[in-house]
Amino acid sequence: MFNDFRRRRAARRVKAGDGHALQRYRWWQPLSRALLHLPLRDDDGTEHRWSVDVRLWGDDNGDVIGQLYRDDVNVNRSTLPATFDVPGGVIEVAASGFGMRRCHFVGVGGVERQLVPDPASAEGRRARLEQNRPGLSRAIGIVSVLVLLVALALGIPQTVEQITRIPPVAEHLGTFVSPIHLAGWANITLAVAALIASSERALRLRYHWLLDGGLFDGDD
Repeated sequence: MFNDFRRRRAARRVKAGDGHALQRYRWWQPLSRALLHLPLRDDDGTEHRWSVDVRLWGDDNGDVIGQLYRDDVNVNRSTLPATFDVPGGVIEVAASGFGMRRCHFVGVGGVERQLVPDPASAEGRRARLEQNRPGLSRAIGIVSVLVLLVALALGIPQTVEQITRIPPVAEHLGTFVSPIHLAGWANITLAVAALIASSERALRLRYHWLLDGGLFDGDD
């Protein structure tokens, strides 16, 4: 959940939508687009479908934009992270360098509910695997975490050594010699495995600041 400061700051970025229609999710968009939905009732009891559409590769300026739709009609847009007002609460939306990290409805009482991924999206297919093959889904999730933990354990000492070799750093702090030195191909393999693991976690909207690179995301 966003803290109050982040929520107020995100709310100031929200702009009115232009009323365009929500585009259907296409088969070639799993890496570049996330689409999630949530039915909510107005005060009069009328139910509407609210949708959040995020183009993960950003616009022409590199900004990742979240678009909010009501019954497939665009009502709001904002750079991410975003907080959209909806009946009964807000929808909080945030992305990382690997995909979606948060897309949740937060009610007035603080109760959270994740939006449902569109069935055609990569997130939707991953959710379907979790529903149809829960054992396999859990195993994949565990492997993803283990890969990231191994990447941290092997990568951090080598990174610290490289940093302490910088002359100003070495002069003030001394140098650190890593007990671990992997071959170049092994480091590349480890980086690719970590990228895949974080991307898999993003499909489930799972995120941890240390495991999934939050140190470099530049949270607003």
